[in-house]
Amino acid sequence: MSDESQTLTKVFNSSATAYDSVINWVETIPSHWSIELLKFHLLGIEQGWSPQSDNFPADENEWGVLKVGAVNGWEFNPNENKRLPADLEPLTEYEIKPGDLLVSRANTPELVGSAALVKQVRPKLLLCDKLYRLKINCRTLCPEYLVFYLRSPVARYEFERDATGASSSMQNISQESVKNLFIPVPPVTEQRKIASYVDRQTAKIDTLITAKQRLLELLTEKRRSLITHAVTRGLNPDAPLRDSGIEWLGEIPAHWNIERLRWFIKTLEQGWSPQAEEREPGQEEWGVLKLNAVKDGQFDPSKAKALPASIEIPVSLEIRSGDFLITRANTPELVGDICYVHETRSQLILSDLIYRLRLDESKLDGKFLSYFLQAPSGRLQIEADARGSSASMVKISQGHILDWLLILPPLSEQQAIVAYIESEISKLANLKEATEHTMELLQERRVALISAAVTGQIRISA
Repeated sequence: MSDESQTLTKVFNSSATAYDSVINWVETIPSHWSIELLKFHLLGIEQGWSPQSDNFPADENEWGVLKVGAVNGWEFNPNENKRLPADLEPLTEYEIKPGDLLVSRANTPELVGSAALVKQVRPKLLLCDKLYRLKINCRTLCPEYLVFYLRSPVARYEFERDATGASSSMQNISQESVKNLFIPVPPVTEQRKIASYVDRQTAKIDTLITAKQRLLELLTEKRRSLITHAVTRGLNPDAPLRDSGIEWLGEIPAHWNIERLRWFIKTLEQGWSPQAEEREPGQEEWGVLKLNAVKDGQFDPSKAKALPASIEIPVSLEIRSGDFLITRANTPELVGDICYVHETRSQLILSDLIYRLRLDESKLDGKFLSYFLQAPSGRLQIEADARGSSASMVKISQGHILDWLLILPPLSEQQAIVAYIESEISKLANLKEATEHTMELLQERRVALISAAVTGQIRISA
């Protein structure tokens, strides 16, 4: 193993450890480096401006105000902006320029203090008040080196430690916290070499991560295609076909029937949402499902809120194995999300944003229905029926559900299709899990590489 690999392994193994003080890494830096406060290398810190803006991005020739999400990741994302209304005069002193180093001053605990260096940017984008712009004295500190240091576990720990806020979901860091951040300072020429080296090495890692992300997209497409073909054409490629008479459905197996869902529903009910606590119910407590308990065809019983012990529980609404759930209100893309409940914990009740169907499973397999409604044949009907005065929240009615069309094979064939789909998506899930694990390792290696480089643990040649 090379010296660099040994160093990265050491840093990788220790990078998750909390840094109780700056001393933990001071002792590891080269003797010709110094430890200094960031404020001695700053010409100033600027906080932006956040006027009331439109809830959509600005066009190229319009002024826009950055959202905090522009600095959430490893790179600056100028698409994360809101259009400035035409009747507001832009404060042009806040316009973003190439070379700006931005730090998020307000965000979640994991993202507060995120940093990005602006390499390229379109004109007419303004700094928002949730971002700081650091003005660096480039004669003593290389911005490219600093931004990598700000992404290291040491700097992240310092920011997370200093963050304040009444809400656990939104934290703030002050300008003083930024100014008083300890940084390792090598000579400027060495800073540039380190930044160039890290840039090259992280680019290689990012290329691998991008390839893995593309593989995940292909696996998702494969899963969708597999389900769609199975629930609309069946498993026999030689089965004779007939025209369904429905334009968006096309041809279907000749022996399959077109039916309304209403003929296979025994009961259809909506739940109840009393005042609940903002926590998951304990083992012996009752809870009410949250909307995201039904997501992407899966049921997650952990997505629930605890109910006060003092209220009377309508036990008839308790979730049971075999229930078929449909979300009745959500965004247009998510409304009508469905799941078949394979198993669940006890003492969970249905909420008023979710419908429960009890099916006649002597004619319709609930798992087959779940896959059918996940396919375009189901989603097209769901999205066509969604209604609402707001573009961000729409609903579907019980009447809509009853009128949805199904193409239905005999029960035994439904069950064979379900068994096939479950077998195939299990293989895809294993591939997905392995790919995600590889991505996590690559991301951790990137963090370890940066940490080792900016604390002088890798010898970098010219």
